[in-house]
Amino acid sequence: MKESPEEKSTASRPRQLYTGGERPFDPEDLVMASGRDVTPERVEAAKRLMEEQGSAAIERYLP
Repeated sequence: MKESPEEKSTASRPRQLYTGGERPFDPEDLVMASGRDVTPERVEAAKRLMEEQGSAAIERYLP
């Protein structure tokens, strides 16, 4: 019996879903989540934003 496309897609899904702030993230991750290229200036800005907002900084971009 062959699996349907829906069964194949659910088989590869993680059992637990996480939001952006539940796991550790780097300033580079924050820059990439915003859809921008990683540059030293943007990494520094992301560091400051992480210090100010904590995990809320990345939750703005990730569900």
